This record gives sequence, C-alpha cells and structure tokens, in this order.
Amino acid sequence: MTIAAAPSPSAAEDSAATGFAHRAVREPALMIGLALIGVFVTLAVFAQVLATHDPYAQDLTRRTIPPLWYAKGNWDHLLGTDPLGRDYLARLLFGARISLLIGFCVAALAGVIGTVMGLAAGYFGGKVDIAVSFLVTTRLAMPVILVALAVVALIGSSLVVVILVLGLLKWDRFAVVIRSATQQVRSLDYVTAAEAIGASRWRILFGEILPNVAPHLIVVATLEMASAILLEAALSFLGLGVQPPLPSWGLMISEAKAYMFFSFWLIALPGGALAVLILAINLVGDGLRDVLAPDGRG
Repeated sequence: MTIAAAPSPSAAEDSAATGFAHRAVREPALMIGLALIGVFVTLAVFAQVLATHDPYAQDLTRRTIPPLWYAKGNWDHLLGTDPLGRDYLARLLFGARISLLIGFCVAALAGVIGTVMGLAAGYFGGKVDIAVSFLVTTRLAMPVILVALAVVALIGSSLVVVILVLGLLKWDRFAVVIRSATQQVRSLDYVTAAEAIGASRWRILFGEILPNVAPHLIVVATLEMASAILLEAALSFLGLGVQPPLPSWGLMISEAKAYMFFSFWLIALPGGALAVLILAINLVGDGLRDVLAPDGRG
C-alpha cells in the first residue's frame, strides 16, 4: 500500500495564487478597473515628463484657449488653458497626483484605525465590543461632509488637513466589516490551535486573524478611497479643500463654474477625469469582491 504525500505549504500557496490569478483574469470589471487605474497612476507618476508647461505658470494673454479639437485650438496647449492662462493638460496631470495621494492616504489612515477597532471588538467581545459599537454609532450619527466642512473652516484648509480630517472620519466601515469578519473566524481551528500553544493575543490578532480577514479589508479600502476622492473634490469645490494654486480637480471645477456656458471644457475635462477615476476604483472593488469570494456571488 502506498500513501500519497501531502502537498507542501509552498505548493498549496502556489495553487491558491494560481487560482486567484485565473479568477481575476476572467473578471472583466476587475481587469478594466485595473487598466484604468494603471493609466491614471502612470500619468500621475510621469506628470513632470508628460506636461509640456508649468501647471502654475499664468499667462493672461492666453486665457481660455480651447482644446485642440476646437477651431481656435492649437498644438501648444492640447487641452486648452484656464481663465488665468495656465495649461489645462498640465493641471489635469498634476491634479491626478493630488487625487490619488488623498485617496490612498485617507484609506490607509482610516483603515488602520478601523481595522484595529474591528479586530479588538470582534475578538474580545464584551465591554470592548460595546465600546467600539458605541463609537461607530456616534460616528455614523455625524454626517461626514458637514463635520469636515466645520473642522476645515475652523482650523484652516490644506492638503495635510484634508487628509487628516477625512482619515479620522472614514474609519467606521472598516470597523464594522472587520468586526463582523473577526467574529466569524475567531472560533475556527487555527485560532483555537494558536491559543492552545500559548500564542500571545497580539500574535493571534495580527498573525492569525488579520491575514484571513484581509480580503474584506481590501474591498472596503477601494470603496473608501473612491469616497475620499469625491469628498475632497466636494470640499475643494466649496473652497474648503485643497487651496490654490494646487491643481485639485474639484478646485478646477469650482474655478470654471462661472465659465460653464461659454467654455464648457473647463468643467467637462476635470469632471470627466474625476468620474472615470471613481468608476475605475469602484470596478476594482466590485471585481475584488467577486474574485475573493467566488462562492458567494449571486
């Protein structure tokens, strides 16, 4: 009688990675979203090279030049200029940097806060769970946009302030999802085995539970990243977000609203870029949800 050898851990990990890759390739939403985000990241990283003009340089003799496809457009300014004569292509490229930076930093900050709270509430339960649930309920009772407007109006607005304010306001979804996921896995065999061999609580929380709830964390992070970019654009549009002369897309839309009936591209270009970026991030989030939990799809 022969006994088949059990697959090694490395072989099992390779098989899981291969299965994930195959499911990801067959998920069109994920592939389209990743491709679009890849384009935005490339444009943002190489903005200095791709921009043929300084995004901050003003030239009032070249105000509101239309894009190339208009009759009065020219090759020197492919996407035209704004009311202050600044090259619109350069400002869009550098604006992508700001939007991606804000989205990533807010998602990271909120993710750290919410994940720690969700892990603690889901694993310890009892009073810890009650305290975290109370904090989540309190946070949900405060509208994010109104609180952000009030805080920014009181302490002043800047890129760092916007990131900190949004990051400290967007952790609730992380906490709720990670708490629920932790409650589901805390009684599984690998957690019980770790407790039986005397592993510390830190080791169990961050070495055993966190890696197994990470798929939920990734999906929530994509949603919160898109939400943060939209909130920043809204704050900038209201004049309480990123301040001039930084080329925020929301600020560009705000500066162009007085010209929307005469130079429509001034709003259409940053608005379209913002819409496509949010769409791409949401497509990635939806695709990851389906790929990471293929059995739960409807």
